[in-house]
Amino acid sequence: MEVLDTIKQQIEENTVILYMKGSPNAPQCGFSMRTSQALMACGQRFAYVDILSNPEIRSTLPQYANWPTFPQLWVKGELVGGCDIVTEMHDKGELKTLIDEAAGSESDPE
Repeated sequence: MEVLDTIKQQIEENTVILYMKGSPNAPQCGFSMRTSQALMACGQRFAYVDILSNPEIRSTLPQYANWPTFPQLWVKGELVGGCDIVTEMHDKGELKTLIDEAAGSESDPE
């Protein structure tokens, strides 16, 4: 149960978090590379978790998210999606809007 608690805490404490293979500066697969590049192009800070160095998270998150693949982008506690969804949103300009709004909400009292 503690791995699930860790995942929930990471998603709750980080407005924008990317679960990926590797790191944004050293991605370990093409999908993670494309997703992290789209996210970095938004110009806002985001957290990430390298699922390759966290095998418990890698095996638990797909059941929790009901999303079988990585990377997974979460914004404000909601699963946005994986590589195809994120890159499509980036191409349409929707990703930057979503990330900017989420980053702006960090400083707003709720």
